[in-house]
Amino acid sequence: MSKALAAADDLAAELADPRTVGPETGPGRAWPQSLAGGAAGIALLHVVRARTGHGDWNAARIWLSRAASDDLTAAPNAGLYLGAPALAFVLHTAAGSTGRYRNALERLDDATISITRRRLAEAHARIDRGERPVMKEFDLIRGLTGFAAYHLARHPDHEITADVLAYLARLTEPLPDRPALPPWWTDVSPDGEPAPELPGGHGNFGMAHGIGAALSVMSLALLHGSGTPELAEAVGRICAWTDQWRQYGPTGPWWPGFISAEQAIRGHVEAGLRPRPSWCYGVSGTARAQQLAGLAMGEPARVRDAEKAMLAALRDPAQLDQVSGIGLCHGTAGLLHAAWRMADQTGNPAITAELPQIVHRLTAALDRPDRDSELLDGTAGAALVLHTVGTGTASAPYWDTFLALA
Repeated sequence: MSKALAAADDLAAELADPRTVGPETGPGRAWPQSLAGGAAGIALLHVVRARTGHGDWNAARIWLSRAASDDLTAAPNAGLYLGAPALAFVLHTAAGSTGRYRNALERLDDATISITRRRLAEAHARIDRGERPVMKEFDLIRGLTGFAAYHLARHPDHEITADVLAYLARLTEPLPDRPALPPWWTDVSPDGEPAPELPGGHGNFGMAHGIGAALSVMSLALLHGSGTPELAEAVGRICAWTDQWRQYGPTGPWWPGFISAEQAIRGHVEAGLRPRPSWCYGVSGTARAQQLAGLAMGEPARVRDAEKAMLAALRDPAQLDQVSGIGLCHGTAGLLHAAWRMADQTGNPAITAELPQIVHRLTAALDRPDRDSELLDGTAGAALVLHTVGTGTASAPYWDTFLALA
């Protein structure tokens, strides 16, 4: 796809020099060490391009230096998307199988392992008390699913990897005296705060803040041979819940982004609550998680349903119009990359045939003056996707590990 690669080249050139990139990468918008909105995310773009021979290692080094320009946080707010773990992920992607950045990676690994152990101790204590979790305990962006994704990619045979995967399995075990709702149910709204319209909290299917990313990471562990019987049982429990709430519309299957306690009691989700096909809450994320679970569990029907759901979104103009933005999180880049990943995994020709039109939609959406440069919702993320689709390959270590897509 020469059009995709040419667009990626142009975007990367725009983002080559931190002095010419807009203020969104500065302290007024995001910490440099933020993977989502700071210099760390733009560094990831240049790292991936340099590794594939399409970019300049000098540009990657400049952005890595900018990402590490502040003291790196290892505080409770650190996670895969922020602080020492975020920079560790970018350097791990840069290093690959070489000895590049070895000393820095060792220090960042030590910090990330220490943070993970503290977070695990807090999570297990919460489970021991029989309390429900908060989203930031287990989600991908701030929580232990993000740490699991990093450790599985960085050192799959390390003790910390086994420990954090064991926690994810335990997260799915029913809590005492709370059998009516899944054990990952939270007492707050999707924004992490109590809300009067959700008095009983919610159950979150999404990849950014819900159980979808945990399903994906545990399935990846099973596929990579790092799983256990407990992990397979946990994947089965999540799949049973998502199967219960899978919906069928005229264009194909779909899953809600989240459900309320009232909906759980009624056992019904209105068709109007179908989420846009984004990565964070929609089919871009949930279908990929289902595909991985089906592959990990040896369930061809689950794989077929997941691919049908993705194909339905790609062929439905009404759904496509809901992701008019360019971003990985909410926009067209996330849909395009998840579709590419799914097609690449199983060689699905129908999904592959739809990719050029999504590339066209994304490149057309880029033709606006008000674009952010960030990774999660801006041009850096769009460039990474277009680069990957344009080259037709994504070699390990996978940059989309931070999205729990690989």
